[in-house]
Order: sequence, then C-alpha cells, then structure tokens
Amino acid sequence: MYLHGTSKINEQGYLEIGGVEAEEIAMQYGTPVLVYDEELIRMQCRKYKEAFSKSGFSYKVSYASKAFLCKQLVKLIEEEGFALDVVSGGELYTALQAGFPAERIHFHGNNKTVQEMQMGLEAHIGCFVVDNFWELELLHTLAEQRRQKVDILLRITPGIEASTHAYITTGQDDSKFGFSVKNGQAMQAARIAAKQPFYNLIGVHCHIGSQIFETVGFVKAVEVMTCFFKRVQEEGHRMHVLNLGGGFGIRYNEDDGPLPIKEYIEAMIKEVEKAFYKEKDLPAIWIEPGRSIVGEAGTTLYTIGAIKEIPGVRKYISVDGGISDNIRPALYKARHEAMIANRNDEQKELVSVAGKCCESGDMLVWDILLPKVRSGDILAVSCTGAYTYAMSNNYNKMPRPAVVFISGGKVRQVIRRETYEDLLRNEL
Repeated sequence: MYLHGTSKINEQGYLEIGGVEAEEIAMQYGTPVLVYDEELIRMQCRKYKEAFSKSGFSYKVSYASKAFLCKQLVKLIEEEGFALDVVSGGELYTALQAGFPAERIHFHGNNKTVQEMQMGLEAHIGCFVVDNFWELELLHTLAEQRRQKVDILLRITPGIEASTHAYITTGQDDSKFGFSVKNGQAMQAARIAAKQPFYNLIGVHCHIGSQIFETVGFVKAVEVMTCFFKRVQEEGHRMHVLNLGGGFGIRYNEDDGPLPIKEYIEAMIKEVEKAFYKEKDLPAIWIEPGRSIVGEAGTTLYTIGAIKEIPGVRKYISVDGGISDNIRPALYKARHEAMIANRNDEQKELVSVAGKCCESGDMLVWDILLPKVRSGDILAVSCTGAYTYAMSNNYNKMPRPAVVFISGGKVRQVIRRETYEDLLRNEL
C-alpha cells in the first residue's frame, strides 16, 4: 500500500498515522473507523494557495464540501483561508453551525428547494451558483420579496467530456447541470440575470468532472468559458469571476497518475492569460477542489472476521464494514489499496476483501496480496477520505463509523460512531 502524508511503517512493522499506531486507534475507537491525517489536509490546502500566489491573478479556493464535511473540518478549512461550497441545506447548516463566515459560502446544486434558497438568503451567503431557468426565476422572486441584492454565478455547461468515469463526468452537453453554451441557453440566462434588479451577476462557473489526470479537459473548458465570458462583457455586462470548478485527481492505486496540483493550476492560468492578454482588467479565478484536499488523507481501519477459501477459485476475507461505509467500489468500480496494519509478515497470499452487507457486490478490494491473514487482524484501506463517509448509509441497519483526526501524535474524535439507538431515533 502506498503511504501518504504522515503514514509510515514503524520499526515493529506496524502502520502509523500521524505518529499513532493504527492498531491503537482501532482498539480505542473500534472499527470501522475513518482516520484523517490532519497535517496532510493542511498541506494540500497550502499547495493550492502556493500555486496561485505568484500568478498575478486574484483568486479564491473553495473547498467542495460534498467530498466530506463535519464541523471540525469546516473549522480547519476556515483556518486555511478557504471559501466553502455547499450543495444542500444540510451542508449549509453544518457550515453555519461551525461558525464559518457566511460571506465565504457558495451555494451550488441543480435543484435547490425554496427552503434552501431562503436559508441561504437569510444567512447572507457569499453567492448562489444558479443552475437552471427555474432557479433563475425563483431565486430572484425570493430576493425581491426580501428587497435583498444577491450575488450569483451562472453554471455553464461547456460541452467538454472529461476523461473519467461516466457517473462523475459533468461538463458534457447532455448533463443535468448548468446552462449549455452550444444551444444558446447560457447566453439567454446571462441576459435575463443582467436585467434583474435584485441580481448581481458576478461571473460564470463550470465543472467538467472529477478524478481527472490530465490538463487537456481543463484547458478546453477555459477556452469555452473565457470566450463566453467575453461575449457577455461585450453585451455591456461587467463580470469579474471565472470559476473553473474542481475535479483534480488523486492516487488510489498504482494505475492512477495524477499530476502535481501546481501543474493543473498553471495550465488553467496560462489559458486564462492567453484569453485576456489584451484586457486591462483580469477576472478573478476561482476553483473548487474537494477530493484532492481530503481523499488521500483518509484511511479506514477494519477488523477482519470470517475467512473463506474456495479451493482453486478464491480466498475471501471479510471485514466489519463494506458498502455501508464505502460504496465507491460497488458504485464506480473504484480500486483501493490495503494492508494489514498490525503486522507485516513477508509471506504473502492472494485474497479478496469482502464487506459484511448482504450483497454479492459488497466487495472492497479484489485480488490483493496480503500477509497470511488471521481473524482479528486490522485491515487498513487507503485513500478513503473523499466520498466515503459522505456517501455512507445504514444499509442492513449498519451504524456509520466513527471519524477521528490525527495531528502531532494526538487523536481526537470528530464524529462519534452511531449506535443502534441512533438508528431508531427518528422512527415512530
């Protein structure tokens, strides 16, 4: 297993994260438990700021909270000087309860409810990213009723198909997100927004997908977005924000080849410079990383239970979690690396890691070489920091796991493990 951040194998052959043995964490907090390397999260945040610092562009980096959100992470993101993207009332509520500055919150989503829009208006959030004509009309009506001027971005579909899984490709014309440039809806939306007295159209936004390993898609998106931006300007409406979204890939396994963060940002900046080299006023560049901030910082620890060998076919080892805490392998065919955390024997065997949920598809890792496995061993699965806890569920009435942050040898629980009582809390 490739070790990220502060993770290392100590002299005893045990996995350590942030100076603490994984087995010790598992004993204290139980399993499954999702462990975050806080120092690695902060390091990733700072890489983005460093990439922009000498660009000459005004910029804003927003953390895409859909990747993972809890109050302690909100506070960390605030300390690092980031803005925050939310896509639901629940994410907005979490941010506000954690004391995050409302003016640094951006509200995304293709179907914001009236209640969610009102919640954002009442909090005086920084801006709404308007996704469709229905929202364009409704949000303005709500703002007009409150006599409240609202900053908005228009989400634009640039017609770019990123090289990633179909489920996480979002920039193509046939998408539930945004106004298409190609069919003229984007310009129509811009003209409507520019005329509405309670709107302040500050810019445009796009997001072409997630887990992207090259710059070509981003460069093409910048070409489309800058061209559209200038067309709107030529019609007399001055904007100042060019939001280019996120989607920067991370390393889950040996086949993944993400670029350094600096290379993604430099490629985007270069293309924006090319488009505006004759212009006096340069737009501010906003981006929205999520996975690349927290993905590699997360490691899930499980306890191995049942072991089943089918002679000549396969050896299954089962853990005390599965699709209830990490649905990505079943949903996206995502591939994670793993290791036995509490020992590092040289003798290896080929096994497949099964979850305990009642689905044949509940498999976390297929065909992996591990030391000869024993029941009670601790299995560490790497790069589970993004879209694992955020997409966790109670299938088979499985309680969600605990979440801990580690920094400087100190462990703190940020989300407690759900109990069986929690599972029935809302039942009548």
